[in-house]
Amino acid sequence: MADNLPPADVLLRLAAVIESRKGGDPDKSYVARLFHKGTDAILKKVGEEATETVMAAKDMAVQASPEHHKALVGEMADLWFHSMVAMAHLGLGPQDVINELARREGLSGLEEFAMRKTK
Repeated sequence: MADNLPPADVLLRLAAVIESRKGGDPDKSYVARLFHKGTDAILKKVGEEATETVMAAKDMAVQASPEHHKALVGEMADLWFHSMVAMAHLGLGPQDVINELARREGLSGLEEFAMRKTK
């Protein structure tokens, strides 16, 4: 069952599938089609998914229900997926984000934000 899988393993396997679609046939693969369309199309899709995620979260904030929970999780999954396509297109992967989160671990959000402002 998916609940028992370490999150990083799932993300790394998904990243490998996304990478395997580079140069693929855009008529046979949605991811290959996104790569074929290029950066602007990929980033537009990330923006669309981010907006849909915010809208689903607002719906859940107004009325928490199993339907809203499912919708929010689905939209968040779409956002993560399309973000991973964007990262792959730009030469990054989930391990880059995992490493950055690990670097921030133990820092307060305010402390981490202050460190970014001084750079």
